[in-house]
Amino acid sequence: MSSDEEEYSSEEESSEEEEEDPAAKAKAAEVLARQKALEEAKRKQDEINKRKAEVRKRLEEQSQKKAKKGFMTPERKKKLRLLLRKKAAEELKKEQERKAAERRKIIDQRCGQPKNLDGANEDKLREICKAYHERLFLCESQKWDLEYEVRRRDYEINELNIQVNDLRGKFIKPTLKKVSKYENKFAKLQKKAAEFNFRNQLKTVKKKEFELEDDKEKNTEMRAQPFPPKTDEGEEGAHPAEGEATAEEA
Repeated sequence: MSSDEEEYSSEEESSEEEEEDPAAKAKAAEVLARQKALEEAKRKQDEINKRKAEVRKRLEEQSQKKAKKGFMTPERKKKLRLLLRKKAAEELKKEQERKAAERRKIIDQRCGQPKNLDGANEDKLREICKAYHERLFLCESQKWDLEYEVRRRDYEINELNIQVNDLRGKFIKPTLKKVSKYENKFAKLQKKAAEFNFRNQLKTVKKKEFELEDDKEKNTEMRAQPFPPKTDEGEEGAHPAEGEATAEEA
């Protein structure tokens, strides 16, 4: 009986496991599907973040390049240059017109309006000429006074400049020449080499002492040497033999 019961229980367990297996498999498959979905979502999110980072980096680089270039781009510089030239031309034209109007005004003030000479007799013409002469004399005197004032002001300005230069230092600072920084080093090295030169440390000796000793040695050598033998009897200027010399002396 016990063996039958065991077989029956094992059959029941196997049947239960077979019944539970499809549910477990479905659950496991669902879990795997969720994990895959999460991983896929995470991967997509990482890709999106990566793309955003790349776009942000590109924008930052572009902004840095623009910041380096500055506000004044070549086109804006060109436009600004044209505007400045145009403005300068307008200002120059206005200044010329103003100077011409002022010159015309001063001429009118000094010369006056032209006189009406129609129907004027001789006395009237004389009066007009006299008035013009007086006006010309007045203008010349004013011109001389103005020139004198200009010369005086120029002299004062020159004197003030001289005083300023005297206070600054009495001379203008000269322009310095470019000098290599290695010249001083080479000069120091050459000086050290000259100090270590053993020839400069030798004792100097007068040449006369050596000359006297050389003369003595030469004299002794000449005395020690015998006379050369006679080659030809009839030769003039030949030295006599030893026997002949002794006979003559006797």
